[in-house]
Parts: sequence; structure tokens; C-alpha cells
Amino acid sequence: MSVEIKTRQLEIITAAGEILSESGISGLTTKKLAAKMGFAESALYRHFKSKENIIITMLNYLAADMDKRFAACLVNVDGTELQLKELFNNQFEFFKKNPHFLVTIFSDGLLEESKNINTAIREIMAVKKKYLLPIIKQGQKERTFTTDLSAEELAHIIMGSLRLQMLQWRMSDYAFDVKLKGNKLMTGIITLIKS
Repeated sequence: MSVEIKTRQLEIITAAGEILSESGISGLTTKKLAAKMGFAESALYRHFKSKENIIITMLNYLAADMDKRFAACLVNVDGTELQLKELFNNQFEFFKKNPHFLVTIFSDGLLEESKNINTAIREIMAVKKKYLLPIIKQGQKERTFTTDLSAEELAHIIMGSLRLQMLQWRMSDYAFDVKLKGNKLMTGIITLIKS
């Protein structure tokens, strides 16, 4: 999966992510975004057709970036436990550097916007599952992880726990080290799902 994005477009979607984090979907307007970027509203339309196009580009960029990061971080990691830890350590590190993109995890407001946005959100979830499910299935095959639940059920438990962790981080106004606390949570989850 690859998404071509120009430098200026990345700056715009980053600013859009910041506004979404601060004000939610209703706070993201082209007027507000243009003001944040320091140029005329009409200049936005040279890069994007609409607000929806900005959000979809942001979501597509994040899905492609996650796909690339996950593939790279797993290259030299052996063992399903270590792979799970590495996958989520990578996510915690990314969001620690880019908290304004947390909107992709808390996309509830975005879901009501359009079918195209829903499709882009589903793509992000598909990328997560693309890496998570094979690791869980391999761990079950090796009897490292429990087979009392399906791989899909374990994936839901893991993703839900990590989503809650990120929500707590956001609600604390990013007051704690999400990477440190997140990795501790991941160790606890692995303890729970082990055979």
C-alpha cells in the first residue's frame, strides 16, 4: 500500500489532525485550517477538493504509513510474543511523536461524515489486522497463545485494550509516557492470552 503525498499536503493534513484533536470534526473547517496554515482559504483548494478529501487523504496516509512501519519493525523480530510487543511499541512511539493523529483511533465523529471516510477508517483497521492476526494465529499454532478464543476475538481484546490506553492518555492531556505505560499494558495482555 502506497500513498503519494506532497510536502504541503502533509503539512495540511497534520494541521487538520491538530484541529480535529483540539475541536473534533465540527471544529475542522476550511477557514480554520487555512488560518492555522497561514494562507487564504482558496489556497487549500489547490491541494484538496474538500474537507472530506483532506480527512480521507489523512486517513489513507496514516494507513499507508502504518503498513510501512509495521512491515519494517517486524523484519528481524523472531517469536510471536516479541512481534506483538514490537508492533505495539511501534504504534506507541508513533503516537508519542504525533499525538495529533490520535483522531484515527477515536474516529467516532468521523464515522458519521461520509461513506468514503468510513472506507478509509476500515482500511486503517484492515492494516492493523493484516499484521496482528497472523502473529496471533502463529502464536496459537505454536501453543504460545490460548486457543480458547479465536484469533479474531483475541485481536479485538488487544485492540480494544490499547484503544482504552490511548483514550486515557488523551484524556490526561498526554500527562504520562504512553510508550512506557503502553508497553507495560502489552506485557500484561500477553500474560493474559498465553496458553
